[in-house]
Amino acid sequence: MSSRFIIGVMGPGENATPDENELAFNLGSAIAKQGWITLTGGRAFGVMDAALKGAVEEGGLTIGVLPGDSEKGSSPHASIKIMTSMGGARNSINVLSSHVIVVCGMSAGTASEVALAIKADKRIILLNLDEVTIQFFKKIGTYKITLAKTIDETIALVKNFLSVYG
Repeated sequence: MSSRFIIGVMGPGENATPDENELAFNLGSAIAKQGWITLTGGRAFGVMDAALKGAVEEGGLTIGVLPGDSEKGSSPHASIKIMTSMGGARNSINVLSSHVIVVCGMSAGTASEVALAIKADKRIILLNLDEVTIQFFKKIGTYKITLAKTIDETIALVKNFLSVYG
């Protein structure tokens, strides 16, 4: 059996905007259509839930990496739920388990995931983010940060990044 690629979708939880949730839903759907696995922080709200729901509705496999030691508050759209009992420290698991990170919205937790991804030398796509956020992460992440405005552009970039894995 060959390995499947895991695409981490990172973004705000309870503070996600309706537009960010819609973008995350469509991104999860597009990831599933490629046969890739969608990974998020696994909670039942925000970008995490929206991306998982989009992927599941397309028949995709999903992973939720949860902050607690139970499924309480987890997304019903996570096919695989990993309880970490690590709180926000689980962000490291999210990043290290993903082949590519796509950022859909911004929050403190999301910023920590991007910083961890930069340190882990992961490829990061900032999807439709504001200019201040882009400039901040481009300054500290240099070539690891790539920008996309649309889902189609994001999927093309992910395909390009994954081509190095063979």
